[in-house]
Amino acid sequence: MQLDDVVSSTLTGPRVEEAMWRSLRWLDRCIAAHSRPDEQSLFPIIQGGLDEKLREQSAKEIIKRNCPGYAVGGLSGGEDKDHFWRMVTLSTEYLPKNKPRYLMGVGFAIDLVICSALGCDMFDCVFPTRTARFGCALVDSGQLNLNKQIYEKDHRLIDEKCICSTCQSGYTRSYLNTIVTKETTACHLLTIHNVAYQMRLMSRIRQAISEQRFPEFIKEFVSIYYQDKDIPIWITNSLKSVNIEL
Repeated sequence: MQLDDVVSSTLTGPRVEEAMWRSLRWLDRCIAAHSRPDEQSLFPIIQGGLDEKLREQSAKEIIKRNCPGYAVGGLSGGEDKDHFWRMVTLSTEYLPKNKPRYLMGVGFAIDLVICSALGCDMFDCVFPTRTARFGCALVDSGQLNLNKQIYEKDHRLIDEKCICSTCQSGYTRSYLNTIVTKETTACHLLTIHNVAYQMRLMSRIRQAISEQRFPEFIKEFVSIYYQDKDIPIWITNSLKSVNIEL
């Protein structure tokens, strides 16, 4: 990744523009210093905060550099979700479709699904490992807080469909309940599961796209994720923007 000048995603004013232009100057210096282009890809990073004009300008400038892939940065830092998805969409609309588009710092399962629909290909986030340290396991319906009393006598696996070594080795919810937040082993076991869950989710998304049934996949995933809860309006609106009606 290029070196960039990162400011808070909720910041407004001249500092955001200053950071955007500085990041572009640093990008050119990174490209000039990059000595192993055949072994390592250098990704520029779109900046501009929540300012549509700045983000558009940033995207247009970095495309001129013709790099092997592009990143969308400066989001997922506490901004309103309605602003978040609109900035993601604005960014991906300008980026080439034949090169990978990497959305930085995004890791909630629902965000991975929605932002894949908005045109993103790659993601990274500390969320699956950090939430594991607090005793939370990721599943399609959200997450299981395994330190709760309701799991004391729950002898099921975290996820019957999961192929990670934690689930395949037979570690049950009740066993994990006894060690989460107490023993580091629990952090390891849940980290393995959570990372495997994220990878499997992305694999399912990729397969659904390849089989041309991604809209159906999204509708099913959202219905399981929220079950009897109201679906947030930002999800409905973001999907409408790509012609997917829930």
